[in-house]
Amino acid sequence: MGTRRYILRKVLQALLTLAFVMVFNFFLFRVIPSDSLELLLPGTTAINPTNVEQLTQDLGLDKPLPQQFLIYAQDTLMLNFGDSFSLQGEDVKLVIYHRIWPTLLLVATSTIASAAIGLLIGIYGGWRRGSGFDVGSQVFTLFVYSMPEFWFGILVLMAFAQGVGPFPSLFPAGGYSTPGADLTGFAHVADVLNHLALPWFVLTIAFIGEYALIMRNSLIDVMNDHFVTTARAKGVREKQILWRHVVPNALLPTFTIVLLSLGFVFGGVIAIEYVFSYPGLGLLTVRAIKSQDFPLLQGLFLLFSAVVIVANLVADILYTYLDPRVRAG
Repeated sequence: MGTRRYILRKVLQALLTLAFVMVFNFFLFRVIPSDSLELLLPGTTAINPTNVEQLTQDLGLDKPLPQQFLIYAQDTLMLNFGDSFSLQGEDVKLVIYHRIWPTLLLVATSTIASAAIGLLIGIYGGWRRGSGFDVGSQVFTLFVYSMPEFWFGILVLMAFAQGVGPFPSLFPAGGYSTPGADLTGFAHVADVLNHLALPWFVLTIAFIGEYALIMRNSLIDVMNDHFVTTARAKGVREKQILWRHVVPNALLPTFTIVLLSLGFVFGGVIAIEYVFSYPGLGLLTVRAIKSQDFPLLQGLFLLFSAVVIVANLVADILYTYLDPRVRAG
């Protein structure tokens, strides 16, 4: 019953947080100046008070604010975000749906790779604390952790897409697949992976440092616990102490960070997709900001927030089964 109450409390907290995000999302895009409505009129339409008033009525902005919020909340619960201003009136839900898969492919694969590499670096660095590998890995992880992603992306783009000196370009400069190439089967998969290579590499390297540093510090803390000293006193081999006792306990906080960062990476991939012109949610967000496409921005903002909230909830729930101390509490 204690675990059930804990999970129920976390679910309620997630729902309340999501509700707050919905309210914030509603008011955030209604504090814009009224003159911005003129930007939503077609280029061939004369800008006059009559047209602006008609657009205001079409958007429901002439209704009282509480009524606007009730309509917005009902539409949001039905996943109805309205029509995009900049994409010829396309449904925002469909626009996001068609762009979410490239972002999922990029984020999921890069997160798995960066977590696996970063955890291994942190494990061996923390276990051999003070060694040459530990010092070198700290220099590397601190560097990649602190470098701006867009800056690293530009360097990679110049080196591998444009070519440096006698070295030719190796990968496409952007996009998700080759335009006009009607490829199917393995050829299509190879083409997609070829376009995915550079943004995947940049995003993977950018997050290795975070996972490695957290895992190293967590491992060092666990190594100072009494059960490690007891295992050594019993004559347990060092390799067994590391993989059977130290690593499983050190993975607990790192596991939470990986899940939480997955949510933040999903929303923070904007810079990477913009640099490589990768047609995912990040590039879509930039274009929506430039064109002041408020319905599309509302849908994207809510999606990014929901991903972070759900990732946090999943981490809290799984933590109850991974750490007996949470259930005991």
